[in-house]
Amino acid sequence: MKRRTFVQNSLAISAATLVSTTTACAKSNKKSHETGLKGNIQHSVSRWCYGKYSLEELLPIMKSMGMHALDLAGPDDWPTLKKHEVDCSMCNGAEINLIDGWNDTQFHEQLIKQYTEMIPKVAEAGYKNLICFSGNRRGMTDEVGLKNCVNGLSKIMPLAEKNGVIIIMELFNSKIDHPDYMCDNTPWGIQLCDALGSENFKLLYDIYHMQISEGDIIRTIQDFHPYFAHYHTAGVPGRNEINDTQELNYPAIMKTIVKTGFKGYVAQEFVPTYEDPIESLREAIKICDV
Repeated sequence: MKRRTFVQNSLAISAATLVSTTTACAKSNKKSHETGLKGNIQHSVSRWCYGKYSLEELLPIMKSMGMHALDLAGPDDWPTLKKHEVDCSMCNGAEINLIDGWNDTQFHEQLIKQYTEMIPKVAEAGYKNLICFSGNRRGMTDEVGLKNCVNGLSKIMPLAEKNGVIIIMELFNSKIDHPDYMCDNTPWGIQLCDALGSENFKLLYDIYHMQISEGDIIRTIQDFHPYFAHYHTAGVPGRNEINDTQELNYPAIMKTIVKTGFKGYVAQEFVPTYEDPIESLREAIKICDV
């Protein structure tokens, strides 16, 4: 299943009351040591990459590896996460899709309504991060798109601040995977963060996407890490395993992230190619356990 399809099928909104993020993180650190992990990285995995598994199958496997968070899970999934004591490292379900986003005013009314409904539910569930997208350019200049994003997002930021929820916009590449996507480079995303001026708006720095868009991964993390609240991984080229079949040096990248003092999650978001996809995930956790 491709991520675009999975996200579009994950927009149902429902309420759930779960353990707090603080408690979940404490359990994650303790259990990481029990599984032999160093505990310097909080490991997560994107749900859509392992869509062939039910949550009842996937969550115990994750926990056996020392992973205690699932990425890109919506409210319908939260009760199952609670049952297995697994955190939701990135919530979704308020967005329209990946191409109709905050840069286009025609979508503002719907987005404001959906985020206004979702933000309190994320907080009530004890979660912290809620994803959003810029949307595609459709001939729009970056300057106009930036202004539109600021005008729209500013309507929901007071509610996010009140509820302690961080609205996080993901950086995509527009060269290969998401043609015409506006937030396709770090400088534009940083301009948006600065224009909004809220500690509750950050960026999801997708290492795979930004290697394709701009490269210079380690220097970018060193220089701009205060803007990054979350990280995604995948191998370049191909978006597959993060081992030595691809060009990124993930142990070095993870060490850089640790040195910045980052305490959030790093989520594996590659498409596994191994006959046993779980072995791909196990290998990735080992590579990133620095």
